[in-house]
Amino acid sequence: MGFKFFTYIYINISVFFITLRPKILVMSIDKQLILDKRYLRMAAIWAENSYCKRRRVGALIVKDKMIISDGYNGTPAGFENICEDENGETKPYVLHAEANAITKIACSNNNSKNATLYITASPCIECAKLIIQAGIKRVVYSEKYRLSDGIELLERAMIEILYIGKDELDGG
Repeated sequence: MGFKFFTYIYINISVFFITLRPKILVMSIDKQLILDKRYLRMAAIWAENSYCKRRRVGALIVKDKMIISDGYNGTPAGFENICEDENGETKPYVLHAEANAITKIACSNNNSKNATLYITASPCIECAKLIIQAGIKRVVYSEKYRLSDGIELLERAMIEILYIGKDELDGG
């Protein structure tokens, strides 16, 4: 009696977990998408700190659900906060948001290994190289840059990429 009883309970519990597992997976994907949208909205707010007139870009690096670094496009520390020259062109020494966020980590006790980068615009090729070298494993962005070579390089490096358009960011 005892053996059959435990076998029956074990089989029923196994069936319960097998039928429950797909629902848990779906819920975690939905939860991740909600977090992705929230962090992208936060990156958009962070972009408001930029003094650049042509385009304001914000970036957050998140690891284990903690923001470990942030950045926005602008001039290096100690420079005047003017990003464009008299012709309206971006000055060559202006740092991109993701470069700012990655270099801040270099000055801290954190590291970006296996982190997610949330950025308001897709990265250029130069920033894509920094992302790869920084060990970032996931990039989520909300605006496509005119060149796609940065995204292509990240794909080649097998970094997970997710595009969530600005129109999808409201709610959630």
